[in-house]
Amino acid sequence: MKEVGLALLAGFIVGAIFAVFKLPIPAPPALAGIAGIVGIYLGFKFIGWVSPMITSILN
Repeated sequence: MKEVGLALLAGFIVGAIFAVFKLPIPAPPALAGIAGIVGIYLGFKFIGWVSPMITSILN
C-alpha cells in the first residue's frame, strides 16, 4: 500500500509541475484512457495467472 501512496504522490507532483509550466498532461486526459491502462494491467495479470494452468494441461 505504501507503493501506491508514493506512486500517487509522485504522479500528483509531476502533474502539478506540468500544469505550472503549461505543458500537455503526460497521461490519458479522459476516463477511457485510464480504463485502457487498467485493462492492459489486468490482461497482463490474467495471462500470468492462466499461463501455468494452460502449461500444465498441455504437458
